[in-house]
Amino acid sequence: MTTRRAWNARAASGAVAVQEVLTAPTVRSTLWKRRWRRFKQNRLSLVGAIVILLLVLVAIVGPFFAPYPEDARGAVHISDRLRPPSREHLMGTDEVGRDILSRLLIGSRLSLGAALVILTMATTIGLTLGMISGFFGGRVDTLVQRLTDVFLTVPPLILAMAVSAALGPSLINVVWAISLVWWPGYCRLTRAEVLHKKQEVFVEAARAIGAPIHRIILRHVLPNILTPIVVKATMDVGFAVLTLASLGFIGLGAQPPDPDWGRMIADGRRYFPESWWLTFFPGAAIFLSVFGFNILGDGIRDVF
Repeated sequence: MTTRRAWNARAASGAVAVQEVLTAPTVRSTLWKRRWRRFKQNRLSLVGAIVILLLVLVAIVGPFFAPYPEDARGAVHISDRLRPPSREHLMGTDEVGRDILSRLLIGSRLSLGAALVILTMATTIGLTLGMISGFFGGRVDTLVQRLTDVFLTVPPLILAMAVSAALGPSLINVVWAISLVWWPGYCRLTRAEVLHKKQEVFVEAARAIGAPIHRIILRHVLPNILTPIVVKATMDVGFAVLTLASLGFIGLGAQPPDPDWGRMIADGRRYFPESWWLTFFPGAAIFLSVFGFNILGDGIRDVF
């Protein structure tokens, strides 16, 4: 009798676990709707979202409305050099007469696009290695974590500068360098989340019904660990823009005539404060990018 009761209890527990696996998508859908409602009630998050949407819109369509697009391709107008903001040049001109507004609009696509590529590459590498490390454990986990430790021993900006200098100054090399030094953070975060989630009942139930490992990882583990990764990635976009500008400031980013926000500040500092607009407007663009992504990330973190 005792054996039969124990068997019935285990069967009932297994049935409940299987039911949880089957109903998980519906539960997640309802949860996302609640989170979206909470997000809309957070005014600071909405401000960040609006700022980011405007920046993305500028990056997409702005270059088509640049008043002097040739100024982003190496044009020189010595007679118009260092002109203050006016009707003809809303943000003034630089030391060789190029329109700053046009260069900012076209440069926004380079800066934001490069930042998104960096985050995509770093997140993909870190997420993949972190899931493998956390799910399989053992020697695989040890190997991945020791590799992560090697990259974390050097400050990311210093390592990115060293890699960029070794590869040569260009936007592509900077993107590779920053991606190479940013993935360890995502790897550590993913591993910690996987170690926690793989002990949950729904994962054990998926194993019990014979689900293959790749299905367990992609369908049951991955959707449940994305929240902290999305929050981190959102905040890191702003830091990626800032890092790109920092490397561009010292000449390792996009090379002339491509408009790089950091290099524009570096070129304009020689004429500061008399020609303040040379550094103010590129600095404002960097500030808005970092500010928008940071408060958007804070809002997403509070919601989740």
